[in-house]
Amino acid sequence: MTHIQTSPGTLTPAAERNGPAAEAPPGGRERTGGRENLAGYLFMSPWIAGFLFLIAGPMVFSLYLSFTEYNLFDAPRWIGLRNFTDMFADPRWRQSVKVTSWYVLIGTPVKLAAALAVAVLLARKRWGQAFYRAAFYAPSLIGASVSAAIVWRALFSDGALVDRTQKVFGVEVGGWIGDPQMIIYALAALTVWQFGAPMVIFLAGLKQVPRELYEAAEVDGAGPWRRFFHITLPMISPVLFFNVLLETIHSFQIFGSAYIVSNGTCGPADATLVYTCYLYEQGFVNSRMGFASAMGWLLLVTVGLVTAVLFRSQKRWVHYEEGGR
Repeated sequence: MTHIQTSPGTLTPAAERNGPAAEAPPGGRERTGGRENLAGYLFMSPWIAGFLFLIAGPMVFSLYLSFTEYNLFDAPRWIGLRNFTDMFADPRWRQSVKVTSWYVLIGTPVKLAAALAVAVLLARKRWGQAFYRAAFYAPSLIGASVSAAIVWRALFSDGALVDRTQKVFGVEVGGWIGDPQMIIYALAALTVWQFGAPMVIFLAGLKQVPRELYEAAEVDGAGPWRRFFHITLPMISPVLFFNVLLETIHSFQIFGSAYIVSNGTCGPADATLVYTCYLYEQGFVNSRMGFASAMGWLLLVTVGLVTAVLFRSQKRWVHYEEGGR
């Protein structure tokens, strides 16, 4: 066997490939990481600028305006907490809170119930399944548009389709749009009609439920309702929580449909005076931008508290994989 003699300091070919000579020079890795970080910040700079100047900046300024009297023309005048005290003493503000609360507590659960019911039906294999999914999802694409609200207003007006259909069944209540007691139901019906988005999310969750659980329950004699409440709901509870959270936040922010259906009056008799509609009226009709800013920040705090309560409550009814909550 031939031995290769190497003198001190001399590297073999393998050492030349894997030894110190192949290592990066000192400080090279740090300089490479710095260049990568700089490139990342450059790519992020449009978003950072947009956030600072279009979101964070206006938010801070509106917080300042909430403690001032500002009419868009004169300089803001500091008045402390007067906007908030005037707000709580305003009967129309209390009416807006009442209407919005009704909309959130009634409209949102009905919408989610309709979405879940249709998702359960569409989860079964049947002919034309893709068509039905697209048909039920389509209203969500146009439901929030101005044109859809205008059509909805036409459907529920005096002598329109809904009014004539009611008369066929002997119901003489007239059009819902002009009735202070009924217009809120027309608005809720428009919301429920837009159940396509949560339906798709429910459908995705139902597809993840193992079929073996249903088969075992059937063997044990469990009926459809028991399988639904003891298997389906617990298994899709994370998806249900996500939809409840998302739709609740959207319900607090309702504006366009209420404004269009009421023809810009938020009525009749303030029947559709949702919170954001009154905020718009105070800020851009009455030029009370300080008062409107105070309303906006109170809405933000309220939505934050409701979100915190929902996250707190999920520990009791939301079941994640491996028994985690």
